Amino acid sequence: MTNARIQDEKINQIREAVDIIDLIGEYVQLKKQGRNYFGLCPFHGENTPSFSVSPDKQIFHCFGCGAGGNIFTFIMDIEGYSFIEAVGVLAEKGNVPLDVEIQKDAAKSNIPESSKQMLESHDLLKKFYHHLLVNTKEGQEALEYLLNRGFSIDTIEKFQVGYALDSWDFVFKFLSKRGYSADILEKAGLAIFRERDEKYFDRFRDRIMFPIMDRQGNTIAFSGRALGAGEPKYLNSPETAIFTKSTILYNFHNARPHIRKKEQVILFEGFADCISAVRAGVENAVATMGTSLTDQHIQLIKRNTENVLICYDSDSAGLAAANRASNMLNEAGLHVKAALMPDNLDPDDYIQKYGEKSFVSDVIGSSLTYMAFKLQYLRKGKNVNNEGDRIQYIEEVLKEISHLPNAVERDHYLRQISSEFSLSLDALEKQQRQIFFAERRKGNVGQPSFHKRITLQYENKLKPAYHNAEIKLIAHMLKSKETAFKIQQMMNGTVFNHDEHQAIITYLYAFYEDGHEPDTSFFLTYLPDQNLRRIVSEIEMMSVNGEVSDKELTDYIKQVLKYEKMLKIKEKEAEEKEAERQSDHVRAAQIAMEIIQMRKSL
Repeated sequence: MTNARIQDEKINQIREAVDIIDLIGEYVQLKKQGRNYFGLCPFHGENTPSFSVSPDKQIFHCFGCGAGGNIFTFIMDIEGYSFIEAVGVLAEKGNVPLDVEIQKDAAKSNIPESSKQMLESHDLLKKFYHHLLVNTKEGQEALEYLLNRGFSIDTIEKFQVGYALDSWDFVFKFLSKRGYSADILEKAGLAIFRERDEKYFDRFRDRIMFPIMDRQGNTIAFSGRALGAGEPKYLNSPETAIFTKSTILYNFHNARPHIRKKEQVILFEGFADCISAVRAGVENAVATMGTSLTDQHIQLIKRNTENVLICYDSDSAGLAAANRASNMLNEAGLHVKAALMPDNLDPDDYIQKYGEKSFVSDVIGSSLTYMAFKLQYLRKGKNVNNEGDRIQYIEEVLKEISHLPNAVERDHYLRQISSEFSLSLDALEKQQRQIFFAERRKGNVGQPSFHKRITLQYENKLKPAYHNAEIKLIAHMLKSKETAFKIQQMMNGTVFNHDEHQAIITYLYAFYEDGHEPDTSFFLTYLPDQNLRRIVSEIEMMSVNGEVSDKELTDYIKQVLKYEKMLKIKEKEAEEKEAERQSDHVRAAQIAMEIIQMRKSL
């Protein structure tokens, strides 16, 4: 429920100032379909959009996982804020002054205290490392190294690059004095305990420090680059409670608005390449963190754009990784391109050698389509002048062509192969069809994974009659205060059979009795339980008639009361069987008569 310190009028003012489409659009790529907007749900992985946002009602609902609510609950659910914190964030976004001061804290209300301390210690250390690099003589050598590598002061500031002192325990003592326990610093990956000395020492020493942020911009880890020829070249934080490599895309918090604006993300294999690309003006650049592309990465990308350009290293490992990533992205329904690096260079080395303009125009600007990249990848290591290699290559290409859903694309590449190798187009088409049907029998083509996903919108909708009746009654009660109290009177003290439904109408009566007019988006702030908010948002997304007759209401209420009577009949039937088991035939006959009368009342 709304907090006593913040008046309902202020809550309403914030709701009116912040449009739900604009807010959710910062996290989800939304497309208008009819009156509502649809996108991929940010609360669970999916390939088919089942997440709906209503600009008229200022609410959202996912028909897949059931998530639902208004602007406040969306921010609470996706960012982990308390209600009060969500109010503060949205008031600032809507330029609504608050009468009370809300304490802003990078740590979220619903995460463990240990994780909050890890976030705080990382943020403090990021600022300390950065200060050492740009403001002290100890960091002068590291700063000059970066400047010589083409880094500008602006880039150093943008990425908050820093320097770790050549000391065994300075950071451990620095953070310990500020109240962070040795246990927290070890779990955060900032300190290491050496048993033979029974002492803690710093994980990062004499390294250029690159902070790693999550999608909210919180510092969650570091990568330290050795100065000179030190080993390892890059030393990364271990995975912790706040840092999981499979879910993090480096620079995503900075790149997201540029990804939305350009409707494309450019994916790199490492953060150094990503930084170099941003220096070159490629601001929609992100990178994986020393791990292969994962389903979690893809879901994050899909919520923001449908177009991905892969720019990995050009060595064998890089091309293999690009091939794997392109397959995953294509299977997820994204439009994929690939930028190929020449001369076995990585993007960072290419920019150092040929310059930023060349990288943008000759590499990014000359990217290949998904299929064109596949043709080059399949050709690598084969001598097409050799008959065996040539036949193997053509068969592999035909298999890839079989996966293309577009007939024009298939025809284009078949003609390309026909022309290059002087082969009959009819023969190629015949063999391609044979491969297609063979692959379909294996389940590899013809049934894209997103077709296999059926959202809960279409599952298990055969609810009992009383359940649907209660939902229809709630839908009408949400639209009209008069209808709500009319239904209350007609129910004559009878409660709904579904506990959650009864809880919803109890809160709704209180909402109306407080003097509020029908407003589902505002009513959602009255509901303390997430599950109740989900049910209300789903009901509100239903289409119901604006006007409802007394007869229609009576029919719904009859279904509700009928189920209650049926439950009592079942109880009586159990009593009858127990009486018969005990040979109490008189009692059994009396109960049987009661059951007959109850059935007549139905």
